[in-house]
Amino acid sequence: MNETLEVLKTRRSCRKYLKTQIKREELDQILEAGTYAATGMGRQSPVIVVLQDPDVIAEVSRLNAAVAGGAGDPFYGAPTVLVVLADRTIPTYRDDGALVMGNLMNAARAVGVDSCFIYRAREVFDTEEGKALLKKWGVPENFEGIGNCILGYGDEGGIKEAAPRKKDYVIWAK
Repeated sequence: MNETLEVLKTRRSCRKYLKTQIKREELDQILEAGTYAATGMGRQSPVIVVLQDPDVIAEVSRLNAAVAGGAGDPFYGAPTVLVVLADRTIPTYRDDGALVMGNLMNAARAVGVDSCFIYRAREVFDTEEGKALLKKWGVPENFEGIGNCILGYGDEGGIKEAAPRKKDYVIWAK
């Protein structure tokens, strides 16, 4: 089978990570793939904020957990978090950001890094604390959180087998 198709078929969400930081070369390849995601009219509305400082990750994790109404770590101990945000003044910004997220996760799989899409970025970065972080990071006010792509090397039991594909996934129109 084609290597790209194999990556697409075998990527799975990982929910348990080793503490080992991913290699810079792997991260650079993943980030580059994210920047090549399709965007409406080529406007490139998203930005990717790289979090690797454990204190910063813990702060964003705490905000994310609070939005979800819990206190656990929604980032599952991943040593790298990529926050995807997009310029809400561009009509296709949410779709653009979602495509970046897909490219990031598939590229991670291709270079041997595990990943998971963690939601609630919009809610986190719409809070006063979240807005303060964006300002600190130099992200303009008109950007909205799209998602968090957590990255790392999966620990034992962190990845489940794929569910069987449903029969009516593809509909052939007549």
